[in-house]
Amino acid sequence: MPVPVPRQRAVPAAECGPAQVSAVALTEEAHRDTAALGVALTVLLVEDDPSGALVPELRDSAGRPIRVRTARNLTEAGRLLTPDVHCILLDLALPAAGCADTEDGDELAVLRQVLQLAPRHAVIALTASGDAERGAEAVRVGAQDYLFRDELDSRLLSRAIRYAVERKRSDTAERRLAEGRLRAQENRRLERGLLPTPLLEGAALRFAARYRPGRSRALLGGDFYDAVRTPDGTVHAMIGDVCGHGPDEAALGVELRIAWRALTLAGLCGDELLGTLQEVLEHERSDEEIFATLCTVDIAPDGRRAGLCLAGHPAPLLIRPGASPAPRLLPFDNNGPALGLLPGARWPRTQVELGAEWSLMLYTDGLIEGRVSPGGPRLGQDGMVEMIRRQLSEGLRGEELLRAAVSEVRHLNGDELTDDVAVVLLDRVA
Repeated sequence: MPVPVPRQRAVPAAECGPAQVSAVALTEEAHRDTAALGVALTVLLVEDDPSGALVPELRDSAGRPIRVRTARNLTEAGRLLTPDVHCILLDLALPAAGCADTEDGDELAVLRQVLQLAPRHAVIALTASGDAERGAEAVRVGAQDYLFRDELDSRLLSRAIRYAVERKRSDTAERRLAEGRLRAQENRRLERGLLPTPLLEGAALRFAARYRPGRSRALLGGDFYDAVRTPDGTVHAMIGDVCGHGPDEAALGVELRIAWRALTLAGLCGDELLGTLQEVLEHERSDEEIFATLCTVDIAPDGRRAGLCLAGHPAPLLIRPGASPAPRLLPFDNNGPALGLLPGARWPRTQVELGAEWSLMLYTDGLIEGRVSPGGPRLGQDGMVEMIRRQLSEGLRGEELLRAAVSEVRHLNGDELTDDVAVVLLDRVA
């Protein structure tokens, strides 16, 4: 049966945390904002002089007039505070009678209310000459600058407005970057906790894994894997792939992995196990079109043979030692359908002879669907087998082999993979 190929979304592969505000994005945004200053600035003056005589005629650095709107109180300011306003000039002498939630004796009550009213706008506080302490306190509370009312001139005020607007944009960018970093740290801790810790105590096997999500800046994608040893000495391993690359698919992959571990430790195996996992997927998926491919192997206690079940998934690669390693794909003739495609489906179990010494590599299709050159054909399973053979002949083993395989696939594809990649390697040395 043909292997269903998960739908792909062209997103550069990355190994860091989830989607978030990046320093590059914020820098580009700041540059766009600065370019926006090519249009005339608009200032909102909040003071109780209806003539607005407090502010002289203003011009920007290019000599264009700066538009000034005047509000006599906060109610008018709220109506005039449209998106094209760049800066607020606030007279701290404005009576606070119309200011809600003020405290008696708070000389900056009006400023606090303006900061609540316009959290994204630059604010310049205007205070009396000689009252520098009050002006400095206004800056500590949240204003970008302060000026003395009776010492204003066109050049000084124009320059202060431009600097205040840029300072506000810089402060906003830094705050968003800090918030993005905090979210990224929290998400990394969460995703790291969801990655599996194989339970192989007592098994005469070495375990290695390599994981690279296709979702930009994520640690966890739709691929999942696990390995456990049951009390009878059987080692069970699996690898799977939920179609798609978003956080919902990543969450579903974690659910399927946890369900697989619980069912395996409860004694389920083969067709019965996969049928139950299909029920879990059908219940938990957000869309009826979502499916998952899966490969499971159960290695006998003596380590010489294994049972293999494939649910729409590529067959594992068996590697035996020798002067000229010749890795080969395990049989995939009994490949059953992916989970979630056919109600009541069955998944045959194939018995495989492994031998005394061997390595078994399980992988998702992200490893074989990259291109061998930009715009060229896909690597495919044959290309992967040849690549692994060559890397083995170079003496690579274990985690070094997996790292080299993923790195070479990325390099051939142009350093970007559009799909998640997970690779698991089990080694038995006699």
